[in-house]
Amino acid sequence: MKRNSTEPIQITEVCLRDGSHAVAHQFTVEQVRAVTRALDEAGMHYIEVSHGDGLGGSTLQYGRSLVDEMKLIEAAVEQCSQSRIAVLLIPGIGTVHELKQAHSLGAKLVRVATHVTEADVSAQHIHFARELGMEALGFLMMAHSAPIDVLVEQAKLMESYGAQAVYVTDSAGTLLPEEVRARVRALRSSLSCEIGFHAHNNLSLAMANTLVAIEEGATRIDGSVRCLGAGAGNTQTEALIAVLQRMDMHLGIDLYKLMDLAEEVVAPIMHRVPEINKGSLSMGYAGVYSSFLLHAERAGKRFGIDPRDILMELGRRKAVGGQEDMILDVAASLHKNQ
Repeated sequence: MKRNSTEPIQITEVCLRDGSHAVAHQFTVEQVRAVTRALDEAGMHYIEVSHGDGLGGSTLQYGRSLVDEMKLIEAAVEQCSQSRIAVLLIPGIGTVHELKQAHSLGAKLVRVATHVTEADVSAQHIHFARELGMEALGFLMMAHSAPIDVLVEQAKLMESYGAQAVYVTDSAGTLLPEEVRARVRALRSSLSCEIGFHAHNNLSLAMANTLVAIEEGATRIDGSVRCLGAGAGNTQTEALIAVLQRMDMHLGIDLYKLMDLAEEVVAPIMHRVPEINKGSLSMGYAGVYSSFLLHAERAGKRFGIDPRDILMELGRRKAVGGQEDMILDVAASLHKNQ
């Protein structure tokens, strides 16, 4: 692979944040310690720990956490001798107060996430993170749902606020490889900061899309051990490291240790195996936010509606992350019109 960048690739492991969706936010302190310790021993660059919807996400709307995320962040930091702990913050869900607390516990990096057309709401949080001395990255969610020129415009805003990287975030797992290529290439040619990429596997394209992103110059890359993440999960970290090593791209991460972690530590704590089933496939096809899957399944059961119909309708309504309350409304409406 000929890369359009000389910057080193840095991996952020998201199984303890995106994977929170897959376990209904029920991670225990012991589980977080065990996973973080193994990731640190394997040489993982960054480990993201927070509620699936970011700091402050433990609510009735998004799902209550079993354990306060600050306790999980603290537990993760205690296990690290080389990895750095990261957090996600979605303005409107999390605030600078949660960010300050996470930093005080040892979090070193924050990804400030907004819908792809709403980068302007990230300014305060990016500025504040930089003032704290944290790495601050922008995370443009649902990147498929805006034209490329709008994506570039919004990424430039995040860069102007101080973001040290901006991510193309395929929240729905709906982008095709050439769509990823066009987006990463556009950002690479328009921004001075690093470019990141976050994939979901709802159309079985997470690995292909991640490799295309790397080829086009993305250097901040997300993966999830055992694919533990929302929907059909994310790019599988241990598989990604194996593929990159076959391409003679060595990132200082121990493949065998990742394999052992996946099978011996992560697999036993998974409530469900992220896979491409009718629900996750429907999300990728309809372009729906990946964390909606469990909510749609619950609403479907409650109202006697096929969850696929709920997801397709959410896609038609162009629902975005943070609109979980719309899922019950859609299910109720479909039930009424049966």
